[in-house]
Amino acid sequence: MLEDIIESRRKKMEMLRREGVNPYPARVKRTMSVAEALTGFSKLSREKKKVYLVGRVISFRDQGGVIFADIDDGTGKIQAVLTKKNLKDFKLLKEVFDAGDFMEVGGILFKTKKGEKSVEAKTCRMAGKSLRPIPSSWFGLDDVEERFRKRYLDIILNEDVKKDLVLRSEIVASLRETLHCEGFMEVETPMLQPIPGGALAKPFKTHHNALDTDFYLRVAPELYLKRLLVAGFPKIFEIGRNFRNEGMDREHNPEFTMLELYWAYQDYESLMKFTEKLLKKFIPGKYGRITYSEAMKKYAGRDLMKIPEGKIDEVFKKEVRPKLVNPVFLTGHPKAISPLAKLDEKDPRLVERFQLIVKGTEVANAFSELNDPIDQRERMEDQERRYRAGDEETTRFDEDFIEAVEYGMPPAAGIGIGIDRLVSLITGKPVKEIIIFPTLRPKKQLQ
Repeated sequence: MLEDIIESRRKKMEMLRREGVNPYPARVKRTMSVAEALTGFSKLSREKKKVYLVGRVISFRDQGGVIFADIDDGTGKIQAVLTKKNLKDFKLLKEVFDAGDFMEVGGILFKTKKGEKSVEAKTCRMAGKSLRPIPSSWFGLDDVEERFRKRYLDIILNEDVKKDLVLRSEIVASLRETLHCEGFMEVETPMLQPIPGGALAKPFKTHHNALDTDFYLRVAPELYLKRLLVAGFPKIFEIGRNFRNEGMDREHNPEFTMLELYWAYQDYESLMKFTEKLLKKFIPGKYGRITYSEAMKKYAGRDLMKIPEGKIDEVFKKEVRPKLVNPVFLTGHPKAISPLAKLDEKDPRLVERFQLIVKGTEVANAFSELNDPIDQRERMEDQERRYRAGDEETTRFDEDFIEAVEYGMPPAAGIGIGIDRLVSLITGKPVKEIIIFPTLRPKKQLQ
């Protein structure tokens, strides 16, 4: 029984305390990581240089006068060999250690008769006692919610999960490095906003007690980033969280990560070329191009101009987008579904916008940004009327933003790239699998 195991481990913890040993020391002695020890193994073992390693005990095998313990510090795994002849407190160590504990071991690197790289312990001590046993296999494998709820166990027991999360970090770092090299400045804009805007989505609402004012978790950073274009920053980007109060499933999370970028003196055509350059190493292959109207006709058999405005996006998502498999830039969007984009000079019913669609997933959404304050005011006023008529997903009217644009906003192009969707596409895993801690339904409270 779990309760019995926990009780047994508590007794071992108390045994350590009685022996004057702190089971949770504030400091450990660690001269290198396990990865560094393995990389430099030949030289270190030949020189018989003493190393100190610390990691979680993955397995603890008692062979009488010798103990074999595999320890993992997050960079790699190595075997520690504990013997009665080398350790004065060998008996105590046998009695108090369990798999899951953290061990500090100091000793000489060597290979066993079976050729396994190991460390012969000259000193050993508890670095952190675990009170619960780590399962030998993942008991919640068939229960996705349980895996996400105990994500720490999921990562410990599932190497693929860990690799995907590491890859996610590397992708974000690579994007950030590329943008810095291209001369873009990274900025941070408010997540608490007095007026939600920048995207068609229902926001989360909260209250600031000291100011006695309602705020909204941002649905997008767009309107603040555009204020910075007005301020004179020509190349800016932000990587951060957005929040949208909408449905949840394996492909959607109410909080998600976006890369949003704005580039003064460019249009959506030049930004399209830059986007392909930015994402080519993550999404290889030939990038096609198709207009919204062509896609509607080819994949849904419909005339775009005959579809009611309120149904255009719904028809596209259900009948067209799933059929766009190879990387393709979708252009020529209707004005009705693009309230913040600049009108197409050749056809004012359309806007200068593109979406990058891959395998039926929208990876990026970009515009030649609207910088006409009169036009912008009219569109925002229309959106506000829709909101007041009951549409909670429209962009709200923001007088301060309009005033900023009235001071003069340069012609610019902007793009939003969904980090979660991009990583999902690269790994082939559902979006929630590559979010470290996805939002979950609360467990029922105990009576």
